[in-house]
Amino acid sequence: MTATPVSSDSITDGATVTAPGSTGGRSADGTPRTGAEQLVDTLRRVGVEHIFGLPGGAVLPLYDALYEAEGIRHILVRHEQGAGHAAQGYAAATGKVGVCLATSGPGATNLVTPLADANMDSVPIVAITGNVASTAIGSDAFQEADIRSISMPVTKHSFFVTRPDEIAATIASAFHLAASGRPGPVLVDITKDALTAHATDELRQLPMPGYRPASVPAPQEVRDAVELMLTARRPVLYVGGGCIRAEAHEQVRALAELTGMPVVTTLMARGAFPDSHPQHMGMPGMHGTVSAVAALQKSDLIVSLGARFDDRVTGAKDSFAPGAKIVHADIDPAEIGKNFPTEVGLLGDARSTIQLLITEWTRRTAEGATYDYAAWNARCRGWKSRYPLGYDEPSDGALAPQYVIERLGVLAGPDAIFASGVGQHQMWASQFIGYEQPRRWLNSGGLGTMGYAVPAAMGAKVAMPGSTVWAIDGDGCFQMTNQELATCAVEGIPIKVAIINNAALGMVKQWQALFYSERFSASQLPSAQIPDFTTLAQAYGCVGLRCDTREDVDRTIEQAMAVDDQPVVVDFRVSKDSMVWPMVPAGTSNDAIQHARDLTPDFGEDE
Repeated sequence: MTATPVSSDSITDGATVTAPGSTGGRSADGTPRTGAEQLVDTLRRVGVEHIFGLPGGAVLPLYDALYEAEGIRHILVRHEQGAGHAAQGYAAATGKVGVCLATSGPGATNLVTPLADANMDSVPIVAITGNVASTAIGSDAFQEADIRSISMPVTKHSFFVTRPDEIAATIASAFHLAASGRPGPVLVDITKDALTAHATDELRQLPMPGYRPASVPAPQEVRDAVELMLTARRPVLYVGGGCIRAEAHEQVRALAELTGMPVVTTLMARGAFPDSHPQHMGMPGMHGTVSAVAALQKSDLIVSLGARFDDRVTGAKDSFAPGAKIVHADIDPAEIGKNFPTEVGLLGDARSTIQLLITEWTRRTAEGATYDYAAWNARCRGWKSRYPLGYDEPSDGALAPQYVIERLGVLAGPDAIFASGVGQHQMWASQFIGYEQPRRWLNSGGLGTMGYAVPAAMGAKVAMPGSTVWAIDGDGCFQMTNQELATCAVEGIPIKVAIINNAALGMVKQWQALFYSERFSASQLPSAQIPDFTTLAQAYGCVGLRCDTREDVDRTIEQAMAVDDQPVVVDFRVSKDSMVWPMVPAGTSNDAIQHARDLTPDFGEDE
């Protein structure tokens, strides 16, 4: 499931994509090659090393071609959704294109969730699916599904291939599309007869005349943006996941230190700017820090770098940052001005754009331009000092989930990779682990997919075998995709899983406690654990551990860290009543942020 972009020098401006190393549909000895053989050869040529997949009738010709393919490792998953999330984990941990493979019908439709997830979070993956023979399309044949149409709304592009001559160029184009511009998922659906037939006149180029992703913004826009930055008195650098995808973390830090502006990093951008940096105000949004939320709300200029003004960040739109002008840098023109009016739009790659801002800022200040953020920075530091992240120990003596995650971050160290599920444990993992580097925090941000963590961790471990990889999961999320532990055990992928087990669908229960008068409808899981996670882990060929006291947390984590030849699952039995704070209730103004239940920060003295 790995790949690098295809020969970019031949595909600038989106004119055509050339299949690398095309041989006119013939092998080295001159014999005709099948479509499946062409596909495998093209995958190898674009740099694929791993594929996560599950076979079925429509893709058996491809699996036969993979049987003796050198240099490509196929990892047999237990569910196609796991294949998709594993491809995401690989891509998110490396920046390369992840690859997943499924058969027709239900195999293909099981990929829809990871495709939608990758689309929301701009993760470059290529999904290859088989379909019934072209002569049977439209006949409701066994396991027929129009996956191209199904996937169109949740992919960057979807291809449907019915001729072997088109396979090589289409696969090359899919990898280029996935990796270039705003990254995202691309689906290639290939009929079975295209895989079995011999190519006679291989199509070497695929025209894409409408695809011209921008690389750098116009010079005047850069000048206008820097002018706004210099004249502002309360600016904020609002850093989004696009800075991770563009490998722009060094440029982000350089711009921040050059200007002295406070920085906030979204859920998808954790690690794009070091948590330990004094200018970092934390994560904004519904469960962000008070200092990050306040910095945005009270700002007079927001410089958005690869962020999209998600509703979980902005709260009620009509009251978000009412005094702020917006400079919006993004590679996707559809995002600029989509949610909020933009004073200056910077259309281009985040790394190149930020570098241009640095150059222009340096030029202007060298010419004598001045700015003054001293009072503003003092206010932001005051909020950060006065309202730090924290938590109360459970009154019943139960284990605090925040403590577990905090210790996990400390003991695993800054080089570890953490893949999270969705819910309370996701928020605690984003809050109580310090992220100093990019690509160490993987999570489902836009779609919020339960079941993401275990297969994503699996993909990340395949990509980064020398790194410690932890999946931080909830007891609800874990049961969505835990079958991939079998894959990890059989394939020798020693991930570690921390289950934050509160016997509930935690975030659902929290909302029911706060907004539905504690009517816990369908949100509580059996206290007498079914299944028993330690026994389940052992049945899957993993090491199973359990911890339910504060005194045993470090010892248990260290015991898990000492195992490097098997997957490890740790069942942390934590308080059933812990909640995620701070919190902005959904649909309300960010001004309504509570740093603890019924406690609202007082900003009056700062005005």
